[in-house]
Amino acid sequence: MSGLGREITSEDAWLFNEGTHTAVYEVLGAHRSGDAVSFRVWAPGARAVHVIGDFNDWRAGGDFALDPDPSGVWRAAFAAEPAQRYKYRIQPAEGPAFDKADPYGFAFEEPPRTASIIADLDYKWRDDDWMAGRGSRLDREAPVSVYELHLGSWRYEPGGYRAIAEQLIDYIAETGFTHVELLPVTEHPFYGSWGYQTTGYFAPTARYGNPVDFMAMVDLLHQAGIGVILDWVPSHFPTDAHGLGTFDGTHLYEHADPRMGFHPDWNSCIFNYDRNEVRSFLLSSAHFWVRQYHIDAIRVDAVASMLYRDYSRAEGEWIPNEHGGNENLGAVSFLQELNRSLYREHPGIQVIAEESTAWGGVTAPVDAGGLGFGYKWDMGWMHDTLEYFGREPVHRRYHHGELTFRTVYQFSENFLVPLSHDEVVHGKGSLLERMPGDEWRKRANLRLLLGYQWTVPGKKLLFMGAEFGVAGEWDHESELDWASLADPSKAQLKDFVADLNRLYRSHPALHRGDCRDDGFAWIIGDDTHNSVYAFLRSAPDAPPALVVANFTPVPQHNYRVGVPLAGSWTAVLDSDAVAYGGSGVTNSDRFSEPVPSHGQDQSAVLTLGPLAVSVLVFNRTDPRTQE
Repeated sequence: MSGLGREITSEDAWLFNEGTHTAVYEVLGAHRSGDAVSFRVWAPGARAVHVIGDFNDWRAGGDFALDPDPSGVWRAAFAAEPAQRYKYRIQPAEGPAFDKADPYGFAFEEPPRTASIIADLDYKWRDDDWMAGRGSRLDREAPVSVYELHLGSWRYEPGGYRAIAEQLIDYIAETGFTHVELLPVTEHPFYGSWGYQTTGYFAPTARYGNPVDFMAMVDLLHQAGIGVILDWVPSHFPTDAHGLGTFDGTHLYEHADPRMGFHPDWNSCIFNYDRNEVRSFLLSSAHFWVRQYHIDAIRVDAVASMLYRDYSRAEGEWIPNEHGGNENLGAVSFLQELNRSLYREHPGIQVIAEESTAWGGVTAPVDAGGLGFGYKWDMGWMHDTLEYFGREPVHRRYHHGELTFRTVYQFSENFLVPLSHDEVVHGKGSLLERMPGDEWRKRANLRLLLGYQWTVPGKKLLFMGAEFGVAGEWDHESELDWASLADPSKAQLKDFVADLNRLYRSHPALHRGDCRDDGFAWIIGDDTHNSVYAFLRSAPDAPPALVVANFTPVPQHNYRVGVPLAGSWTAVLDSDAVAYGGSGVTNSDRFSEPVPSHGQDQSAVLTLGPLAVSVLVFNRTDPRTQE
């Protein structure tokens, strides 16, 4: 942990005040220095600052006063021990004093208690092999398959982070995902916020252990070949009294004007992205998780709410920018600097945007005028696909475009296609329950949905529980219903997801072309009468894969599909297989015939199972066509 707790230099002060410091946590916060602990906090509007804690019986005596410097940082060193609790007592310019937790605190008490804790971050990492090659596991030609989970409700483990890691390693090995994405583990006072109301931007939540325990969790996952993605929330913060709001008696981290500084959707404060020291705070937080915790990717939450000044606001409730537009120019330049600095300083990581609008160039390079993200969640795909799947099959022929529309834009960004936690809360029910029909058809529809998700262009993300068709929408107060896996239909669905991941990994056409405009081609996109779609996935120097999906509960026999190559097409997956709980209407290997169809010179006759997806991969040239 070299660099932590060092003296503040003139360069630190310059970079901090300039808004480009990516490691302010090295000099601000509480750091051990010999037998003493240095305390440093930015509070330029304060009249006086004291540190209170276990080491002085929580009394703000003169011996524990901090001294200010011209940059607005208050500092002093006192005798204190690791694991002791502390806060800053802020005397504002006017009014009574109040207590605040450390914005740069590395650890906190377990909520509802709110004190910061003096923490050492010494840990001996053993993931050198993973770190050396992790970039190739997240790049645009890699098979990226993400399992999204909430630590507190995935599976109850009294051993916290370390015990969860052991369980996750076994489960991810069974199901075949390449990465796990953790809903925010940054410390948060309200458990029901799922971590999205963050107060500790430099601390893993104490609910599951201490910082070293969290490091051990990441380390163990890496040693098992599993990447770790962290949800990170720079879009807003809660108004809890111990947090960042009016930190020194002024609107330090947030805009003073509520038309810029208050979020109507979440009753929270919005960061002031135009203030340089706030930019340094947020930049340092993102870099901290990558640098100190070996996080492989940062998923930035609610980017759309950052980009637009009028997000969720009616006319008159927002302030135009200096050009009269609705863009938050400060947020735009902050996001660009965030991505530019992360990719510059940490080769091999990725930054992923949850961005729900048509903002152009989210994944375009900053130098080309883009925001510079590596990937963007395709929220439009998620909405349109679930809208389509929620319809009774008899009506789907009238809504064919809900699936085909994506091809208009699917390579305009580097997309990740998500079925996330947001789709199984607030009365929506589980993915299984959102499917129409009786229980058999619900399961068949869910297999079809997942098969479709795994074969369209884009990296994959699935929220916990959907992989075995959990009943009921997600409840953060309860663990997943693991006992339900005793039901064969649940276990069969889990096996299907595991096979999807194996298929995705083993066939380059299904992953190397995820972000290439030559990685996808329609074969059948207009068979509205039968609600059948067929498309080709391809990548250079790889056998193409043919995907055919029947969105009705009626089997389609002798269904002719055009293919681009003459020869053998090997059936590698049928979601209607009996092993997955289907009816057993599947395909064997098919040889093409010189019968033109769907704009191709060759075609093959297939059997399409009810509510099923079939994947066939070109295998070899048909010897019958050779002289």
